[in-house]
Amino acid sequence: MKRIYIVDDSVKLRKTLCELLSDVDNVQVIGQAGDAGEALDDIRILKPDTVLLDIRLPGKNGIQLLGEIKELQPDITVVIMTNYDYPQYRQQSIRAGADHFFNKTREFENIIEVLKG
Repeated sequence: MKRIYIVDDSVKLRKTLCELLSDVDNVQVIGQAGDAGEALDDIRILKPDTVLLDIRLPGKNGIQLLGEIKELQPDITVVIMTNYDYPQYRQQSIRAGADHFFNKTREFENIIEVLKG
């Protein structure tokens, strides 16, 4: 069973992801947060297998949080999902340790496929 943690400032998107993922075999959403501070605390405690992470968050951006998550749990899979899929964000995310980088508007299905596989 893959244990998923969702970090996005949009309550609507988190709810949609939880609903979609509830139908995926061997995937369980174990937590979610709308900001970096809460997310890092939860990830430290819950130790998910995969984090779905937005770039734009209140407080600290997702790329900074990505680096902290990878320091905490180097083997965790992190999927960046953003509406801001600029090349510089993609490059920064990959350098910080992102395993995948998707535009959540155009590539939403890819996120689900990664979690299934």
